[in-house]
Amino acid sequence: MSEFAPICIYLVISLLVSLILLGLPFPFASNSSTYPEKFSAYECGFDPFGDARSRFDIRFYLVSILFIIPDPEVTFSFPWAVPPNKIDPFGSWSMMAFLLILTIGSLYEWKRGASDRE
Repeated sequence: MSEFAPICIYLVISLLVSLILLGLPFPFASNSSTYPEKFSAYECGFDPFGDARSRFDIRFYLVSILFIIPDPEVTFSFPWAVPPNKIDPFGSWSMMAFLLILTIGSLYEWKRGASDRE
Protein backbone atom coordinates (compact mmCIF):
# COMPACT_ATOMS: atom_id res chain seq x y z
CA MET A 1 0.00 0.00 0.00
CA SER A 2 2.94 2.34 0.54
CA GLU A 3 3.66 2.49 -3.20
CA PHE A 4 0.22 4.06 -3.73
CA ALA A 5 0.73 6.76 -1.09
CA PRO A 6 2.09 9.42 -3.50
CA ILE A 7 -0.86 8.82 -5.84
CA CYS A 8 -3.36 9.14 -2.99
CA ILE A 9 -1.67 12.32 -1.73
CA TYR A 10 -1.74 13.76 -5.25
CA LEU A 11 -5.45 12.92 -5.61
CA VAL A 12 -6.32 14.49 -2.25
CA ILE A 13 -4.36 17.66 -3.00
CA SER A 14 -5.85 17.99 -6.48
CA LEU A 15 -9.36 17.46 -5.08
CA LEU A 16 -8.82 20.12 -2.44
CA VAL A 17 -7.39 22.62 -4.91
CA SER A 18 -10.23 22.06 -7.36
CA LEU A 19 -12.89 22.41 -4.65
CA ILE A 20 -11.28 25.59 -3.33
CA LEU A 21 -11.08 27.08 -6.82
CA LEU A 22 -14.66 26.06 -7.50
CA GLY A 23 -16.04 27.55 -4.28
CA LEU A 24 -13.88 30.68 -4.06
CA PRO A 25 -16.01 32.93 -6.32
CA PHE A 26 -19.29 32.32 -4.46
CA PRO A 27 -18.63 34.63 -1.49
CA PHE A 28 -17.65 37.44 -3.86
CA ALA A 29 -20.45 36.95 -6.39
CA SER A 30 -23.47 39.21 -6.43
CA ASN A 31 -27.00 38.56 -7.55
CA SER A 32 -26.72 39.86 -11.10
CA SER A 33 -30.35 39.08 -11.97
CA THR A 34 -31.48 42.35 -10.34
CA TYR A 35 -29.27 44.61 -12.46
CA PRO A 36 -30.82 46.26 -15.54
CA GLU A 37 -27.57 45.77 -17.48
CA LYS A 38 -28.42 42.10 -17.68
CA PHE A 39 -31.31 42.88 -20.03
CA SER A 40 -29.43 45.48 -22.09
CA ALA A 41 -28.00 44.93 -25.57
CA TYR A 42 -25.06 42.59 -25.90
CA GLU A 43 -21.61 43.66 -27.07
CA CYS A 44 -22.57 43.09 -30.68
CA GLY A 45 -25.25 45.78 -30.41
CA PHE A 46 -28.31 43.62 -31.04
CA ASP A 47 -31.14 43.55 -28.58
CA PRO A 48 -31.82 40.09 -27.15
CA PHE A 49 -34.61 38.35 -29.01
CA GLY A 50 -36.11 34.91 -29.10
CA ASP A 51 -35.63 32.04 -26.72
CA ALA A 52 -32.14 30.92 -25.69
CA ARG A 53 -33.33 27.31 -25.95
CA SER A 54 -33.96 27.37 -29.67
CA ARG A 55 -33.03 24.34 -31.75
CA PHE A 56 -29.66 24.15 -33.44
CA ASP A 57 -28.96 22.66 -36.79
CA ILE A 58 -27.53 19.14 -36.55
CA ARG A 59 -24.43 20.25 -38.45
CA PHE A 60 -23.18 22.12 -35.38
CA TYR A 61 -23.13 18.84 -33.47
CA LEU A 62 -21.45 17.00 -36.36
CA VAL A 63 -18.68 19.58 -36.49
CA SER A 64 -18.14 19.28 -32.74
CA ILE A 65 -17.90 15.50 -33.03
CA LEU A 66 -15.43 15.88 -35.89
CA PHE A 67 -13.22 17.96 -33.60
CA ILE A 68 -13.48 15.44 -30.75
CA ILE A 69 -12.45 12.41 -32.83
CA PRO A 70 -8.71 13.29 -33.08
CA ASP A 71 -8.36 13.38 -29.28
CA PRO A 72 -8.41 9.57 -28.82
CA GLU A 73 -6.06 9.30 -31.78
CA VAL A 74 -3.49 11.41 -29.98
CA THR A 75 -4.05 9.56 -26.73
CA PHE A 76 -3.62 6.13 -28.27
CA SER A 77 -0.57 7.30 -30.23
CA PHE A 78 1.43 7.93 -27.05
CA PRO A 79 2.79 4.35 -26.90
CA TRP A 80 4.72 5.17 -30.06
CA ALA A 81 6.78 7.63 -28.01
CA VAL A 82 8.93 4.74 -26.77
CA PRO A 83 12.12 3.92 -28.66
CA PRO A 84 11.51 1.59 -31.63
CA ASN A 85 13.72 -1.17 -30.21
CA LYS A 86 11.55 -1.41 -27.07
CA ILE A 87 8.19 -1.96 -28.77
CA ASP A 88 7.35 -5.45 -29.93
CA PRO A 89 5.80 -6.21 -33.34
CA PHE A 90 2.36 -6.80 -31.78
CA GLY A 91 2.31 -3.26 -30.38
CA SER A 92 3.44 -1.81 -33.68
CA TRP A 93 0.87 -3.70 -35.73
CA SER A 94 -1.93 -2.94 -33.28
CA MET A 95 -1.18 0.78 -33.66
CA MET A 96 -1.22 0.36 -37.44
CA ALA A 97 -4.63 -1.34 -37.19
CA PHE A 98 -5.93 1.47 -34.98
CA LEU A 99 -4.72 4.14 -37.40
CA LEU A 100 -6.20 2.18 -40.32
CA ILE A 101 -9.62 2.04 -38.64
CA LEU A 102 -9.40 5.75 -37.83
CA THR A 103 -8.43 6.56 -41.42
CA ILE A 104 -11.33 4.49 -42.78
CA GLY A 105 -13.71 6.33 -40.44
CA SER A 106 -12.37 9.71 -41.51
CA LEU A 107 -12.69 8.79 -45.19
CA TYR A 108 -16.26 7.61 -44.58
CA GLU A 109 -17.16 10.91 -42.91
CA TRP A 110 -15.52 12.84 -45.72
CA LYS A 111 -17.41 10.83 -48.36
CA ARG A 112 -20.72 11.30 -46.53
CA GLY A 113 -20.11 15.05 -46.51
CA ALA A 114 -20.07 15.50 -42.73
CA SER A 115 -17.61 18.39 -42.96
CA ASP A 116 -19.20 20.13 -45.96
CA ARG A 117 -20.38 23.68 -45.49
CA GLU A 118 -23.42 25.07 -47.21
